[in-house]
Amino acid sequence: MMGNLKPLEILLIVAVIFLLFGAKKLPDMARSLGKSARILKSEAKAMKKDGEAEDAAAASSVADQAPQAQAAPRTIQAAPGDVTSSRPVSEPNRTAQG
Repeated sequence: MMGNLKPLEILLIVAVIFLLFGAKKLPDMARSLGKSARILKSEAKAMKKDGEAEDAAAASSVADQAPQAQAAPRTIQAAPGDVTSSRPVSEPNRTAQG
C-alpha cells in the first residue's frame, strides 16, 4: 500500500502534517525526537557493556565457588489472589562481595 504512493501524494501528506502541527512546532518536535533517539542509543550501549561485564564477572566467580544449595523458585503473580497467571521466576545467583 505504501509502495504505491506517488510524489504528489507524499507532498500532500507532508502539507497536511505541516498544517496540523504548524511551522513552529515541527522543528521542536524533530529536535526532541533526535535527542530521545540519542539518549536511547547511549543507554542501550551502556546496558550492553554492563551486561558483558556482569557475564564475565559471573563466569569467573562461578568457576571459583563450590556449588551451593538451590532455593525454591519464587513466584510472581499478575494480581493478588490470581493463581492462574502465576509463573516461577529464575533469579541470578549473586554472591556477597566484600
